Amino acid sequence: NQILQKHAHELIGHEETQKWLDQLEKISPKLAEELVPTTVSISVLLRVLQNLLKEEVPIRDMRSIAEAIVNVHPKSQDPKVLTTVARQALRRMIVQSICGNEQEIPVITLDPDLEQLLLKSVQQSQQTGGQDDIGLVLEPNMVEKLQRSLQDSVQRQEMLGKPAILLVSGPLRPVLAKFASYGVERLHVLSYQEVPDNKQITIVASVGQ
Repeated sequence: NQILQKHAHELIGHEETQKWLDQLEKISPKLAEELVPTTVSISVLLRVLQNLLKEEVPIRDMRSIAEAIVNVHPKSQDPKVLTTVARQALRRMIVQSICGNEQEIPVITLDPDLEQLLLKSVQQSQQTGGQDDIGLVLEPNMVEKLQRSLQDSVQRQEMLGKPAILLVSGPLRPVLAKFASYGVERLHVLSYQEVPDNKQITIVASVGQ
């Protein structure tokens, strides 16, 4: 089941996306019509669903995902932007899957200087049409140091029987989630916008330069 969950994004294609849409149409025909083809193409929707599944976010709450995409202003065809709004719409479910019903969320944060450096680098990279890949915006020794620090924080949290959650600003979340998927196992990356209002944050570690 875990293996299936990890590779679910590889198992969904246009046919499965059409079935997902058909299910949505049964619940809310108008919303389904407004979603595809009015707001996005089926190919863009497929990319969004794949992005969610890649980070093991269930896609069964069709209405929330569809409403988030339809209500984006200005309208967007960018799967990254649409994945971000879909995740925010699903934030209660995402956080519950990580922390259960705990009121307090233990989080790891980045040192403010490091966060600013990363933000600046990622924004510059995006403006020049570059990849939003941390490996391309940081010195190799900094990449290693960041990876090691995050791994240490994950191990400390696991020894306490707690989940390891890195909390970062919105623009950095996809970049750091991608970074973590390559080298820091069992680290959940959330943005501040993905923390439900009824949850309390406790900072348990700060990762510096």
